[in-house]
Amino acid sequence: MLSQKRELCAMDITICIVDDNKDIRSALEQIINMSDGYQLLDSFASAAEAMTGIAALNPDIVLMDINLGEGENGIDCVRNLKTDHPDILFMMCTVYEDDEKIFEALSAGASGYILKKTAPHKLLEAIKELQSGGAPMSSQIARKVVAAFQNKPVVEQETPNSLSSLSNREKEILELLARGMLYKEIASTLFISQETVRKHVYHIYEKLHVNNRVEAINKFFGR
Repeated sequence: MLSQKRELCAMDITICIVDDNKDIRSALEQIINMSDGYQLLDSFASAAEAMTGIAALNPDIVLMDINLGEGENGIDCVRNLKTDHPDILFMMCTVYEDDEKIFEALSAGASGYILKKTAPHKLLEAIKELQSGGAPMSSQIARKVVAAFQNKPVVEQETPNSLSSLSNREKEILELLARGMLYKEIASTLFISQETVRKHVYHIYEKLHVNNRVEAINKFFGR
């Protein structure tokens, strides 16, 4: 367990880090430890350590690297942990920008995907968004996700819970979510409050029978 742990506040977002690179792992630890509202429970250098440690600690969020060295894969780690611990949220924090890795990670159960070059304040915003029900992605990743679906028609079935049941405002917000925008950016664009955005997103998820942004975007593009 990390010696730098502060006293845990009930409102803190609890976090674990998995990265085989000591320097990057230390940098991420420092970002979390120096920020109010976030509590680092532990960090791990391998998938084997992570599988045991994360299962025991049950954090809110795990920042997961993809290539953990010696043939270990963070995507497989997410897939295995998510099966037994569905409430833990996983965000890939990696250098990989290729489409295959992105969709493989999301399919494995990751709810967010950011690049390691993300600025510290953006990382913290992404963690908070993930905890509040969003599915944050670096802008470069969001563009790739949208591009992958550009030529796919929207599938609308005539059922009460299909896309046709969304209001015009909800469709507008869903499209902005698909562009990778944060709640506060959507609020600014549409001249509404962040709380109003959250309420609309809640209704979107409810109507589409999805649990996060990735699933909503997939349904929006007929995937």
